[in-house]
Amino acid sequence: MNRPPEPTLPLSDRGLAYGDGLFETVLVRDGTPLLWSEHLARLLKGCRVLDLPPPRTEALASALAGAGPGLGVLKLVYTRGSGGRGYAPPASSDPRLEALWSSFAPDQQRWAAGVRVRRCRLRLARQPVLAGIKHLARLENVLARAEWRDPDIAEGLLEDDRGQLVEATAMNVFFLARGAEQVSTPPLDQCGVAGTLRAALLEQGAVVEAPLLADELSSCEALWLGNSVQGVWPVARLDDSEGQPQHGWELSDVHRAFQHRAHRLLGYAGAD
Repeated sequence: MNRPPEPTLPLSDRGLAYGDGLFETVLVRDGTPLLWSEHLARLLKGCRVLDLPPPRTEALASALAGAGPGLGVLKLVYTRGSGGRGYAPPASSDPRLEALWSSFAPDQQRWAAGVRVRRCRLRLARQPVLAGIKHLARLENVLARAEWRDPDIAEGLLEDDRGQLVEATAMNVFFLARGAEQVSTPPLDQCGVAGTLRAALLEQGAVVEAPLLADELSSCEALWLGNSVQGVWPVARLDDSEGQPQHGWELSDVHRAFQHRAHRLLGYAGAD
C-alpha cells in the first residue's frame, strides 16, 4: 500500500503563514472516494475564489492512489505555495498539494443514541466572498470548539451576528421546522462551509435551504448534524451557551428516515 508521505510544508508556505489555501476531508472506502464529484466541485470553486490554478489531475490521482484498504479519511491540503511579499501573493503561483491518509471508524453510538450539542458564544463573521468554500483560515471554528471540554457534548452550533443559525463547528445543520414536510438546512451565502454531504442531499431534493434563527431551535420537530465523514447524528439534547439544558428531542422514525437517506450516500446504509 502506497500511503502519501507525511506533509512537510516549509515555513514560507502561504497556507501555513496566512491560511492561503484550501482543504478537503474525503471518506474513502476500499480505495474509492465517496462524494468525490462534490469534493472536487468545492475545491475548484475555492480555487476560483482564491485565484489559484486548479490542482493537476495527475496530482489528485496520485493522492487518491495512496488511500489504503477498508474505511479511511484522506485529507487534501492545497496551498498557494511560497512567494510574494507579506500578504501580497506572488505574480505566478506554484501551488502545493499535500495528502494525509488515516484509517477511520464512525461513532455508531452517536448514530443510534443521538448527541448532545450546545450553542456557542462565538458569532461567525459574514463574508460572502469566502462563504461556502473550505479555506484554511479556520480560527473561528477553533475558538468555538475551545468553548467546552465536556466529552458528552458532541458539537457546538454557530450563528452569525444577526442570530441566524449557520452550522456546527465541523458539521452542517439540518432541521425539520414545526409543521414542515421537508428537512431544511441554513443557507450559506454569507458564511459557513458548504459540506459535500449537504450538497448531495440538496441535489437529490432531500433538503431545501431555509433560514432559522438560533433562538427558534427549540421549536423544531427534529434536528440533525451531518458531514461526509461522520455521517448524520440526530440531536437528542440542546444546551445553551453556558451548558444548561435548553431543549430535548425523543428520537423517532423521522430522525431515522433522514439519517438513513444520508447514510446511503456514504455507504453507511443499514447502520444505526
